[in-house]
Amino acid sequence: MATKIRLKRMGAKKAPFYRVVVADSHWPRDGRFIEEIGYYDPTKNPAIIHIDEEKAQKWLADGAIVSDTVKSLFKKSGIK
Repeated sequence: MATKIRLKRMGAKKAPFYRVVVADSHWPRDGRFIEEIGYYDPTKNPAIIHIDEEKAQKWLADGAIVSDTVKSLFKKSGIK
């Protein structure tokens, strides 16, 4: 099972927020997930980024692949 750390879109039309989740790479973007490790709200000024660093490090150590967007969020949060 190849796991990915990626965003899951939530919220209303034209008012999105995202959950940072760990999911199997074959599962749909907004479908099932294994664990939620944070959230990202780009509609606020400044954008709100909250990621549980301990859970993120655990999944990275287990070999989870990080999406490009989540990688940039990790950099902004100071993870990795």
